[in-house]
Amino acid sequence: MLLRGKLTPRRKLLLALLAALLLLVGWMGWVGMAVTRGVETRDMDWDGDGTVTRAEILQSFYAVTAEHSRDGNRECTTFRRFSGGEAIRVDCRTVFREE
Repeated sequence: MLLRGKLTPRRKLLLALLAALLLLVGWMGWVGMAVTRGVETRDMDWDGDGTVTRAEILQSFYAVTAEHSRDGNRECTTFRRFSGGEAIRVDCRTVFREE
């Protein structure tokens, strides 16, 4: 005899919430939100005052995008406002690789 679990309304709700969360994370990755681009918390000082607040961390989920680019040994990350596209900051570093 095969036992099957019943899909109760509570389980249906949980499944729907998990599916919605997965879709939200996928969309955030597709549009390039900063939180999905490996930006560390210490780098989320969007207003440049030297401290990272809880509000600035939350902005990385909905208001700030990050775009990575590479030109030779130089790797840059451009942070932009999601709504208007204005650049907030550009962080660049030189990476030496053995070839």
